[in-house]
Amino acid sequence: MKEKGSRQKRKRRIRKKISGTGECPRLSVFRSAKHISAQAVDDDAGRTLAAVSSVDKKLNLSGAGKKNTAGKVGELIAEKLMEKGIKKAVFDRNGFLYHGRVAALADGARKKGLAF
Repeated sequence: MKEKGSRQKRKRRIRKKISGTGECPRLSVFRSAKHISAQAVDDDAGRTLAAVSSVDKKLNLSGAGKKNTAGKVGELIAEKLMEKGIKKAVFDRNGFLYHGRVAALADGARKKGLAF
């Protein structure tokens, strides 16, 4: 149980420093053992602007590896934000290490033009 406690401490430490607005939302990432999801949050208004998950059937990512799936989720969240006219976001790794799937999601979002 130590791992979850450590992640929660990192998460609180990160969230003290970053916050999202309507023009520059917080791009929050959650990683489970099988899936990854991302959502853009406007903390001022307290609402989610866009959300994408690897659980969605529309993505049709069967057979793709976990890192490739994370990259596609990053690209899709960036496309959704671009449609709403948002070109910049604050990246919230949510206590996870910036490595592997979390980094792949961020790279996918950057590839589609989202700036952090």
